[in-house]
This record gives sequence, structure tokens and C-alpha cells, in this order.
Amino acid sequence: MQRFVQLALDFLTGPDPVVPPPQTMAPAPRDDAPPAEPMSSVFQPGTWHHPRANRRVRLAGCEVGYEFKRGKRRTIGLSVGPDGLSVRAPRWTTVGEVEAFIQEKSGWVLDKLRASRERAGALERAKTVWADGAEFDFLGQRVRLVLDSAHAFEHAGAPLEPGDGEALPVLRLGLARTATEVQIRDAAQAWLMRQAQQVFSESLQRFAPQLGVSYTKLRLSSAGTRWGSASADGTIRLNWRLIHLKPEMIDYVVVHELSHLRHMDHSPQFWDVVASVMPDHLDRRQALKRVAVPLGD
Repeated sequence: MQRFVQLALDFLTGPDPVVPPPQTMAPAPRDDAPPAEPMSSVFQPGTWHHPRANRRVRLAGCEVGYEFKRGKRRTIGLSVGPDGLSVRAPRWTTVGEVEAFIQEKSGWVLDKLRASRERAGALERAKTVWADGAEFDFLGQRVRLVLDSAHAFEHAGAPLEPGDGEALPVLRLGLARTATEVQIRDAAQAWLMRQAQQVFSESLQRFAPQLGVSYTKLRLSSAGTRWGSASADGTIRLNWRLIHLKPEMIDYVVVHELSHLRHMDHSPQFWDVVASVMPDHLDRRQALKRVAVPLGD
């Protein structure tokens, strides 16, 4: 029976790893030189274990523990996310067929697992320790946080002071230096969410007329795996952490979700709608996949 195959990759998976070119040319081997060692004996094999792994397979010397489930589906599906490899298969598919398919796609699987591990490291490094002097990104620009309980605020909320020369812009929070990390995080994120509401609304109002659609409401999301969504009733949900990114990336997500009000799928017609106002949407989409913004901090 012909087997249908579906490959899926988590939206937040990072880019493929880059291998640097060699710096010098290796000398030509002598006729009496011993045979070259296989790569698997030179480099230690990696291991990737999904936290809910119930099966294991060896791919090019690497041990991969993967989550395996059967269900009402017609295809074998492979997906690589932050937890590792997940495999879904129809009830009638044998384990042998599933493992043969994983072996067939071993290069793809290992590339994505390596990229996922690199991305996890980047996300860990990007996490903010909320304290006086902490730094974070706002609209793609680095900002420094300053606690200043004595500051006389002219308006509600916290002011953002522009940078001077090489100095970073400063966000002043009216908190004592003894404030806890949770208090600082909550105050800073409340400010970021207010900015997100304003910036996202402006982007929606700019692009909706260009796309010939109308949205009914904007809701901020804290989803851990997606940047936005659109509902048939016209509700647009955007992850408030987009406010960390450059405006052109925010605009891409806005256009993407508004275009779903024309086509609730990712058909060629949908992408034609996106391209009608954003010809470089593919470049923006790839750039969005490469960003390291912790979605759960």
C-alpha cells in the first residue's frame, strides 16, 4: 500500500546549524596510510531523549528517544519541537514501517534536533534576570531597567528615557531597590503589555484596510508556542512578547493573521493575500523563526 508521508516542524524551531569551513587544506593521504576512521568513531554521538519517550532508535550513531503515538490518521508524521522528536502513525502501520521511515528521514531529524538544541541554548541565554540594571529588548532595541522609587512620574506608568550616545535607553520603574524579582518582572511586563496593545493596534489599523478586511477585537496572548491567531469572528490574538521584536517582524505577524480573515488556511491563495501588501514576507518569516525570545519567562 502506498504510504503517505507528512513532515511537520514546530513553528519556533530555530535555523539549521552552520558548519564553519575548514581553515587549511588537509595534506593528500599517502599510499601506505591507514584507512580513515569513520566519523562516528571520531565524534561522540549525540543523544536526544524526549521527556515522554516510549521508543528508541539509533540514527547515524546517535540515540534518539522519541514519543510515539497512534491515532486516526492516514500518514506517518514526524515533528521536532523543544522536547525532541514526536512520531504519529496510523493504527494499521507496523512499527517496522515507522522505524524504516525514521531511518529514511534520519538526516532531516538529526538536523532539526541539533537546531532545536541550539535554539534552547539561545533561549536560555536570552532569559532576563529581573533586577535593577537588567537589560531586555523593546522593539528590537536594547533597554536597561532602573529602579527608582523616588522618581516623580508626570504620567501613569513608567517612562522610557532615550539613550544618550552609546548609552542604552532607560526604563524607570517606581520600585524600591529591595523589590523582589517577581515584583520587578510583573511591573516591567505590565509596561511591555501596555506598549504591545498600542503598537499592535496601530499596525492592525494600518494593514486591515490594505487587505480589505475588518477585525473585531485585539486580544493579547501569552501562548507558549505561537505568535498569533485569527478567529472567524474577527478576533485577532497576538503574543504580547512580540513587543520585544523589531517593528517589521510585528507587522509580518499582523499581516499574516489579518490575511486569515480572507483565507482560514495556508493555501496559495492565502500567501497571495499576504504578498499583496508584503512582498518580502518570506524573508520576514525566516527572520522570525531565528529570534530567541523566551515565551514562558
